[in-house]
Amino acid sequence: MRFYRPVGQISALTFDLDDTLYDNRPVISRTERESMLFVQKYHPLLNTLENTDLQRIRQMLRETEPDIYHDVTEWRRRAVERAMLDAGLSAQEAAEGATAAMRHFAEWRSRIDVPQETHDTLAALAEKWPLVAITNGNAQPELFGLGDYFKFVLRAGPHGRSKPFNDMYHLAAQRLNIPLGEILHVGDDLTTDVAGAIRCGMQACWIKPEGADLLTAADSRLLPHLEISRLASLTSLI
Repeated sequence: MRFYRPVGQISALTFDLDDTLYDNRPVISRTERESMLFVQKYHPLLNTLENTDLQRIRQMLRETEPDIYHDVTEWRRRAVERAMLDAGLSAQEAAEGATAAMRHFAEWRSRIDVPQETHDTLAALAEKWPLVAITNGNAQPELFGLGDYFKFVLRAGPHGRSKPFNDMYHLAAQRLNIPLGEILHVGDDLTTDVAGAIRCGMQACWIKPEGADLLTAADSRLLPHLEISRLASLTSLI
């Protein structure tokens, strides 16, 4: 554990999910592959659809609706629906197909192998402080064994703009009824988690990815209060 700023009173902890509490890279890779296969097999008109086609549609949607990226689930659903319409499906078929595709996506998205260290650490921390999850993604902790540790989960889109915007940080403090300055946010991203939390008045802990260095990281904007390389290090704050 390395300290860069004085750590003040801690009355609650908030956590990023993906790549903070588990390795999300293989999860997303597998989910994207299975989701693409589902869409291709959903209707004969879709069997030649490629991931590059969906990426092109996603980019088009963001250009026409710049704020759509705040809700990654809706952004994905809309892209699939548009692809189905472009392939020749009716509006009803495309709407039903996109809904089915998102159910399939959610099923694979939640097949996450959470390290035992994460369970042990969150359990220990939850005995002392209220814990909250704040995510830009669409992972559902209750589906892979982490839901019971958190008082609530905030997701970009339904609960405000994505990090580093301060919407969800402020909402967490409001719902906890705890001052922003007494909340320690833990995350792996120096922009969305560290800079976002500090700029809105929180304390920030950077859990650095393997091989990362704060002094050479391209996205290093603000110093975190502390840096850790293993989640279990947080138990030393108890």
